[in-house]
Amino acid sequence: MQVQELLDRGAKNSIARRLFISAAFWSFIVLLVAGIFLSALYRTTAQRAFDDRLNVYLRALVADVALSADEGGALGQMGEPQFELTNSGWYWQVTRIDSPSPLIRSSRSLFAERLPILSELNMDPDATGLRSGSVVGPDGRQLRLLERVIDVGTDGQWLIQVAATTEDLTQQIQWFVFALAGSFLLVGAALVGATALQVRYGLRPLRRLQDEVTAIRRSQTEKIAGPYPDDLAPLAGELNLLIASNKEVVERARTQVGNLAHALKTPLSVISNEAARDPSPLAEKVREQTTLMRDQVAWYLDRARAAARSTVIGASADVEPSIAGLVRTFQKIYVDRAIDFGFDCTDGLRFRGERQDLEEMLGNLIDNAGKWASSQVRVAAVHVLRDTGEASPGFLEIAVEDDGPGLPAERRDEALGRGRRLDETKPGSGLGLSIVADLAKIYGGSLVLADSPLGGLKAALRLPSV
Repeated sequence: MQVQELLDRGAKNSIARRLFISAAFWSFIVLLVAGIFLSALYRTTAQRAFDDRLNVYLRALVADVALSADEGGALGQMGEPQFELTNSGWYWQVTRIDSPSPLIRSSRSLFAERLPILSELNMDPDATGLRSGSVVGPDGRQLRLLERVIDVGTDGQWLIQVAATTEDLTQQIQWFVFALAGSFLLVGAALVGATALQVRYGLRPLRRLQDEVTAIRRSQTEKIAGPYPDDLAPLAGELNLLIASNKEVVERARTQVGNLAHALKTPLSVISNEAARDPSPLAEKVREQTTLMRDQVAWYLDRARAAARSTVIGASADVEPSIAGLVRTFQKIYVDRAIDFGFDCTDGLRFRGERQDLEEMLGNLIDNAGKWASSQVRVAAVHVLRDTGEASPGFLEIAVEDDGPGLPAERRDEALGRGRRLDETKPGSGLGLSIVADLAKIYGGSLVLADSPLGGLKAALRLPSV
């Protein structure tokens, strides 16, 4: 459960996933190399011990041959019952090799069969004259064979051979490899679990830092609280300084924008008032241009304020209360036309930005829909869906629809132009949809006009969500 939870946290390039996979991979490599090394070491050790045991029997036979007074002396009295059982897999054989007709003595287990000779198989002896190798025995089983040639003077030269089946040795090695593999699997599982716990514990401060940054983005707190480990404390401090600096810059920008607004409004008011006293055509043109300048200044100042607000870290607003308040307001404004305003909003939707900007965008869209609607306006706010069908936490979509005459597709881009009024009979400055489109773009969103199932126009506003 810990391992699956660790792998499910985040994307493929997450630190936790990379640390876990890296640690698990190297643990597997180390255990694999250690297993191969220990298996080879055990096989070599077991083989050497088996050869040493056979060598003991070989030396005993050499001693018997050397001390025997004649050829019919007692041989092979080594206290090993396997040499007495027919086809037991344990054999010895003594052959006189300097006689025209070789005299062969062998263990009862060999019965009437003969052991192969290693020297005839082109196997070289070691420094002590001992030959060793693996051969196929008389009964078809694999044998380990040791042989040595000795010279006992007048008693001739003798080839002493001892062989034993390797079945028990092979089973012993296989059992060891199986036990080692099982033990290493348990160790590997324990290491994987320990690695998962270690990564989870080690990255806990990073997850806490992520949660606090998320809380700041959602306006649940204003700064990152400590304490943090020495590795992350400087990062947390720098983030707090960045947040404070961002707020300071935004506040300074707001102040400058406000000062500019006051500085421009006063001269424009003076010019407008002076022109109002003069009935001449020039004065009329001045009043017209002054009104246009005032609208333009207001539009650009609003855009500057929105751009400043959009950079504030941690600004967010609930969507449903804003929609509900605006719907109630416009229901009263258009009460004389009996326009039915309704809305549906997914629970928990939050806009990543200033509430006043959200309400300004929604207010313009709902007001525009109310002007053109015949009887009803519908507002719906939902999570944007990805192509995979999964809800995206990054964006929300607010659709404002009416049952009015709609708008031809070829004129929709024109409707989004600043100051464009497609029907002079309707009140307004023509800046509403343009303001909405510009504000949405500032926040990284968009405004799209389309046909509504109600028969009129659908304005789909996509905005970043928390």
